[in-house]
Amino acid sequence: MRLVAVILCLAGSAVADPGPDIVILGEVHDNPDAHLGQAAALADLRPTAVVFEMLTPDEAAKADADRTLIAQAWEASGWRDFPIYAPIFDALGAARIVGAAAPRDTVRSVYNDGPAGLFGADAPRFGLDLPLPADQQATRAALQFDAHCQAMPIEMMAGMVAVQRYRDAVFARAALAALETYGAPVAVIAGNGHARTDWGVPAQIARAAPGVTTHAIAFVEGPTDVPFDDIRIVPPTTRDDPCASLKAN
Repeated sequence: MRLVAVILCLAGSAVADPGPDIVILGEVHDNPDAHLGQAAALADLRPTAVVFEMLTPDEAAKADADRTLIAQAWEASGWRDFPIYAPIFDALGAARIVGAAAPRDTVRSVYNDGPAGLFGADAPRFGLDLPLPADQQATRAALQFDAHCQAMPIEMMAGMVAVQRYRDAVFARAALAALETYGAPVAVIAGNGHARTDWGVPAQIARAAPGVTTHAIAFVEGPTDVPFDDIRIVPPTTRDDPCASLKAN
């Protein structure tokens, strides 16, 4: 009798805890093993929709309407290496394909003019109408400086931070819209910088919709101090020096 009670209690706990509403799957863009990890996570999660950093809403809508056009939509997006991303699409099942990439002219405008005006009327909901705290602004500018191989003046990094904030908010808004339209769980495929819990997509969702639960999984090539809910280390990929061309110019 006691065993039955324990089983019923565990079953009740499972029903009470259905899992996070939105799962953010971070990545190292050019690492095939990261994408295999994301694909496995999607197969386990079985999301209703997957939001892609790489596809615009129009590109994603075409791919969603006709899955034979996925590779064509990918090529139109300008992202490379579709074969290493193909396992993600193979793992979608019935999940809807949602795009959240901003057009390049929009990104240029955000770089020059800031994120609030381009984001629209709900910019305050995501905090885009306010400057970042000075210490966070400085930290994020330094990270962008390193990410751009220190090949550009540090003063130019303020625009890069603005673009990152804009993208995080756009991805969060798209995920929330997908959640409202299709129900939980929703997945987001984006770079690890967007998946960090302190100021990335999870933080933007928490600010805009405090009742929505998230879980951020990072697929990284080594130990990291960047905050995520779950860190999964994948083998480093072989790549050329990403800074070589920038330093040469």
